[in-house]
Amino acid sequence: MSDIPLRDHALLSDCGSAALVTSGGSVDWLCLPRFDSPSVLGRLLDDSAGHFSIAPEAPGCTSTWAYRATSLVLDTTWTCPEGELVVTDAMALGAREQGHELGRTAPGVLLRHVRCTRGSVLVRVEFAPRPEFGLVHPRLTATDGRAVVADGGATVVVLSTQMDLDISEACATGMITLREGQELTFALGQGDAWGPAAKAWTPRKIRRRLKGTESSWRSWSVLHQRYRGPLRDLVHHSGVVLQGLTYARSGAVVAAATTSLPEGVGSGRTWDYRYTWVRDASMTLQGLFVAACPDEAARFFSFLARAAATQLDRGLHLQIMFGIGGERDLTERELPHLDGWRNSGPVRVGNDAWGQYQLDVYGALLDAAYTLRGELGDMDEATGRFLIAAVDQAAALWREDDQGIWEIRGAPRPFLHSKLMCWVALDRGLSMAEQLAVDPARASSWRDARDEIRTAILTSGYSDSAHAFTQSFGSDDLDASTLLMVIVGFLPPDDPRILSTIDAIERGLRDERGLLYRYRSEDGFAEPEGTFLLCTFWLAHALALSGQLDRARQTLERAAGYATPLGLFAEQVDPTSGELLGNFPQAFSHLGLINAAQALADAEQQSG
Repeated sequence: MSDIPLRDHALLSDCGSAALVTSGGSVDWLCLPRFDSPSVLGRLLDDSAGHFSIAPEAPGCTSTWAYRATSLVLDTTWTCPEGELVVTDAMALGAREQGHELGRTAPGVLLRHVRCTRGSVLVRVEFAPRPEFGLVHPRLTATDGRAVVADGGATVVVLSTQMDLDISEACATGMITLREGQELTFALGQGDAWGPAAKAWTPRKIRRRLKGTESSWRSWSVLHQRYRGPLRDLVHHSGVVLQGLTYARSGAVVAAATTSLPEGVGSGRTWDYRYTWVRDASMTLQGLFVAACPDEAARFFSFLARAAATQLDRGLHLQIMFGIGGERDLTERELPHLDGWRNSGPVRVGNDAWGQYQLDVYGALLDAAYTLRGELGDMDEATGRFLIAAVDQAAALWREDDQGIWEIRGAPRPFLHSKLMCWVALDRGLSMAEQLAVDPARASSWRDARDEIRTAILTSGYSDSAHAFTQSFGSDDLDASTLLMVIVGFLPPDDPRILSTIDAIERGLRDERGLLYRYRSEDGFAEPEGTFLLCTFWLAHALALSGQLDRARQTLERAAGYATPLGLFAEQVDPTSGELLGNFPQAFSHLGLINAAQALADAEQQSG
């Protein structure tokens, strides 16, 4: 059973695919060539699904680890009785990738470099590739001392190494004693079984690409890291993580690097997050501080315009999520041969939420476009037409019920957040009317619809008994998403209804650790979920906007305290144990930190 705590995993990314490495030196998750590809190494979800470990063999060794500054290049330092060992891990970036080009030509190769820095250390290596989520147990062959080739199924996996490995039962293992100054190099890549043979990497090439990869990450950070305020280092690192969750070839952003990590052990809440949600990705783009990065803004909106091409023109609802290459059919299926992390199956690939009806996507899309309007400039005709159609849809459909932001798998409801985001779509569309070349008659109809939504929310969305805006019209149930009412500017932050909503949510949805649940109403699952880090960051954000700076800082620091030692956030926190839950690392959590910290920094500056 795979049961290593999520906090003991590190993210590696080449802005195309991702790997997770444990603090014990094992790569237990690797999907190639894309984030959403079947795993090559999948022990994260089942002990038999493949791993690649490098660690000292001697007992009594301890390890520490850290990313190199402003990068996702990882150093793990092992201190042993007889010596010290440093293992450096990274997903290789392309040789000429700098700044905005990060990840565009990445080769899809995992790099591992091992060096003894003091004394001597006995090192054990285990390589057990299991393509297609562990269904394939390939035939392993050593080739002239330079590589181990794993052949089986539709792919060929190649491990480049100068080390002699013993091969048995689809596993290559070996031990070697390294003395001070000695080193080992490894490169793991995958190719098409029916295409040209994958080439081995030389030690010199591996060392050169590791150095170049670190340089590429730093070149990106120089262009994006402008934040000055609370938790500066963690905020900067969150920006790097969000970029690491971006599929550079299309501009799409994945919600997380994994699938099926449970939102509660044994809860059945196991979903595939390796896709791009229109809502999440739009908000993430805002959190990347891309004010001086028109290439990235334009690339993302062009991706959405292509992915959703003609959907709105044909009178269809805007799909809420897409594959990172623009794919629309994300049909969900289960993998019964995998037990799941801590036996918390089912393991799922695909996500049937792609077929859900959610109205909030229009507001998230237009809010991001408005934030980045300066970077979009004279946008191309297809993008402009797409944004206008999205506003038209919000005006036409806002009265309808839907599944809401949390994708509740039940009957549609009149969710307040969905109505709110339709208001945002119309409000931002009106603010961009000149840039979008909207004619006066259309703008007038947008204005009328915006006013109607506002009236409906104020009339039907507030509960006198709950002293709060609530989850849906006519309901008394609290929902953390109503905190966005102040964040998107629907009401001024000193409005008594906003202040009472903030207080009601903090009282009614907070657990003993001071973290917020999304909601506590029925959602069709018997087992509960954890508290939601994004919602706690929303609370900090709302408190900062309403001038409650001490409460805001306390809330922000409380939620930020659930970052791993490497500065990574999961989706949720177990209310009993405090352990991280859900797919990992979670883009929404990192985004929440960035936006809340920025709001607090701005509020503190304004207060003098």
